[in-house]
Amino acid sequence: PLTDVTNKSLLPVYDKPLVLYPLQTLLDAGIEDIIVITGTEHIEQMAGFLGSGSQFNCRFSYRVQDEPKGIAQALGMAEEFVGDDDVCAILGDNIYFDNLSEHIRNFTKGSHIFLKEVTDPERFGIAELQNDRVVSVEEKPLKPKSNLAQTGCYVYDHRCFDIIRNLKPSKRGELEITDVTKWFVEQGEITATMLEDNWIDAGTFESLHAAAVAVRAHRQKIADTAKNAGMQSVKKEKTTA
Repeated sequence: PLTDVTNKSLLPVYDKPLVLYPLQTLLDAGIEDIIVITGTEHIEQMAGFLGSGSQFNCRFSYRVQDEPKGIAQALGMAEEFVGDDDVCAILGDNIYFDNLSEHIRNFTKGSHIFLKEVTDPERFGIAELQNDRVVSVEEKPLKPKSNLAQTGCYVYDHRCFDIIRNLKPSKRGELEITDVTKWFVEQGEITATMLEDNWIDAGTFESLHAAAVAVRAHRQKIADTAKNAGMQSVKKEKTTA
């Protein structure tokens, strides 16, 4: 019922709409040209909220995905927008507490993904590592080879669009983003970062609630750290005086 009212990515997480968290991940990495791809139901609300991007010091374009036929299909709709550039795609319901900026800025070729250990790997695209190298990826496997989920931020060079054009739908009837990543694995052109801090895929009621709790706790931790740093500074100044 929540998404009968508005787009999932516009639902509140603590003190702001969910979409602003992944947006901040892109902005922190210096990305200023962003295309927002969403379904038909609430595109007007999304565009009405985000606008041109001027309030975020970026530029937004918009495309409508008429049917939910997979993340890879949605990414394929950005081909003309991206051109020959590299692309960083991030899901509108993913919240990262790690700073991904360095990995995104330093990307040069192939693919880069961000992994996180999960307790329910059968719900995710799962990566298998050998000596810190990605050797396989599978989408929602019944018998996962690891518990390392491929989280919802993907960095690809422009060849990803050639791959998407030749993809066939999965058993779910979707073009799977994991199949795009798999091509780069087969070429040996993929690197991965293990996330150290929290990551939340806020796609369920429970995870949406957990996201709000986690964001609040994270903000409080930052505030407490800043307060303690200020107290230490005052003590040092008094000691010096």
